[in-house]
Amino acid sequence: MIIDTAMQTGRTRKTDTPVKELLMRYFPAALALSLALAVTGSMGSARVNDPVDPRAQALLAAGRAALEHGDLNSATDAFEAALTIDPGYVGTFVALGDTARKGGLPGKAIHYYKVVLDRDPGNLAAISGEGTAMAEKGALDKAKANLVRLEGLCGKGCGETQALAAAIAKGPAPKVVSAEAVKPQPVAETN
Repeated sequence: MIIDTAMQTGRTRKTDTPVKELLMRYFPAALALSLALAVTGSMGSARVNDPVDPRAQALLAAGRAALEHGDLNSATDAFEAALTIDPGYVGTFVALGDTARKGGLPGKAIHYYKVVLDRDPGNLAAISGEGTAMAEKGALDKAKANLVRLEGLCGKGCGETQALAAAIAKGPAPKVVSAEAVKPQPVAETN
């Protein structure tokens, strides 16, 4: 009878490690690592910062100048033209949202800000602008949620946080009533 020396010492010897065991042991870690690298790589290639095309930069500058002078139509035209040249730049959407908000269209402004937040969830200008538009619409609870989010991202001393806090303190914009909506009641007077 042949007795293995490893068995005599109380140890068992392991022959070849099966491939299945290796896969089960290392596959989850390898999958997680490759997924992390893929996400990091795709985030690096996503362009959310500066527009590359100088024509878009010139149009954005012209739009901002028109917006400062109160010419909302020219500002919108310039921003939309910049958007056609460089559709990936989120700053153009923020500018369009600001223009819509200043033009009394908070719903349209919220749409533009949501486009930005879908692409860049930490964009402070978009969070502040969306909160301001919500406050102007009367959705103060949602605006306060944006304020809490901003305070978590950049603190209470941040310019975007202070602007949103001021908009919430100001409250909703007054409702504009058209002349057709208000019909005077006829008054009969006796002579």
